[in-house]
Amino acid sequence: MDNKQKNTNLIKTEAKRLGFLSCGISKAGFLEEEAPRLEKWLKNNMHGQMQYMENHFDKRLDPTKLVEDSKSVISLLLNYYPNQEQTVDSYKLSKYAYGTDYHFVIKDKLKELLNFIQEGIGKVHGRAFVDSAPVLDKAWAAKSGLGWIGKHSNLLTQQVGSFYFIAELIVDLELEYDTPTTNHCGSCTACIDACPTEAIMEPYVVDGSKCISYVTIELKDNIPTEFKGKMDDWMFGCDVCQDVCPWNRFSKSHNEPLFNPHPELLSMTKKDWEEITGEVFQKLFKNSAVKRTKFSGLKRNIDFLK
Repeated sequence: MDNKQKNTNLIKTEAKRLGFLSCGISKAGFLEEEAPRLEKWLKNNMHGQMQYMENHFDKRLDPTKLVEDSKSVISLLLNYYPNQEQTVDSYKLSKYAYGTDYHFVIKDKLKELLNFIQEGIGKVHGRAFVDSAPVLDKAWAAKSGLGWIGKHSNLLTQQVGSFYFIAELIVDLELEYDTPTTNHCGSCTACIDACPTEAIMEPYVVDGSKCISYVTIELKDNIPTEFKGKMDDWMFGCDVCQDVCPWNRFSKSHNEPLFNPHPELLSMTKKDWEEITGEVFQKLFKNSAVKRTKFSGLKRNIDFLK
């Protein structure tokens, strides 16, 4: 077994030990296929007010511009599918936001993995990314054989569906590279048909500015009136396109205690949410991704849904 293979095996074994669902590796380089797609998406203003999507266009497509002399992109998936869901009579939160903010949880695991690589393999320079920098996570995960991009533009796998986070380590170490998997969406259009706001314009093209996740989290202005009656009771994020996907029949509950919700969160009713105070918000969402929308943002979303 040569060094490349040995190091690759070491990294994948450690990723599993740290609780990652899977680990795939790609050669770092320019994402040729993604470039025209991203350019067109931006030109059609499908990013709405997400101005940051326009920044660092080159870096977004080429990891060697983010990490000097980088050779490999190590993609990792972390499951967040909950074992319990909110009560039926409730405004809805995206499942990924039930527990501790994934940025904290994954960053710590990635740091451990990078330390392990540096201690076990030698002088390796690298950086960890959890959708906090211009990296096209889904494109790299697909390139690394971890799944395919579905018609709803999320990464999909036959084994576990799509309820997981994607993160990367970009390192200046040559490794063995994985190959992409095949697409298994077939003629299914469940996600396109079910989207409450018709944000999936055509297979594989999502107009971000029409997406409920964008409207409830990224949009800082008032919610446009055209969304009235179309929000399907989502107050933070939206899981509709994933919930209806046949491959998510195979989702299994995560085993990460930090992703478990505050005990009171799952039993809250619409009435409870309508009467939520700043104090309760702080208690429920102490280290949560919901903090991104702030108390005022969540209140705005709830008021719009009433």
